[in-house]
Amino acid sequence: MVYVLLAEGFELVEAMAPVDILRRAKVEVKTVGVTGKQVAASNGVPVVADIEIANAQPEGLEALVLPGGLPGTLNLEQSPEVQGLIDFCTENGKLVGAICAAPSILAHKGLLKGRKATAFPNFQKDLQEGGASLSESFVVQDGDFITARGMGVSTQFGLKLAAALVSPAAAQEIQTSIQSMAT
Repeated sequence: MVYVLLAEGFELVEAMAPVDILRRAKVEVKTVGVTGKQVAASNGVPVVADIEIANAQPEGLEALVLPGGLPGTLNLEQSPEVQGLIDFCTENGKLVGAICAAPSILAHKGLLKGRKATAFPNFQKDLQEGGASLSESFVVQDGDFITARGMGVSTQFGLKLAAALVSPAAAQEIQTSIQSMAT
């Protein structure tokens, strides 16, 4: 199971592109409303989450996806339940993906120290201050962490998640079928 966390003000494409890619890869994905069952994206589009955070159980969790956007990232970081899911994943060797501003959450927790990572340019200083080694790549995997720069690489972020959770071959097949450019 993969949880994609949706907090008020999340970046729509950064959440939905990975959901789409992972479902194409036959991965079980649930969107999780952190600030309610219906969550407004940063552009005002309302999205109805599959479940609310109160019903999110870590048992069977394979990965966690943190979309960026503002104030979505701040709302994710302020949630004790989100912090608990991040802790569960890191303590149990589960994959954590974060894109745009959201890698700053991981940096603030000290989880990117000594790791290669990236984020939206305005948040790269947070990564550096957290001890991360900034990568010039748009999507980076270092161990159980996948970070990405922003909405423009949401599809590549989803493909990297699919490669890690299913296989590189499955991700390549999806990339070909959707005619996505390689990163």
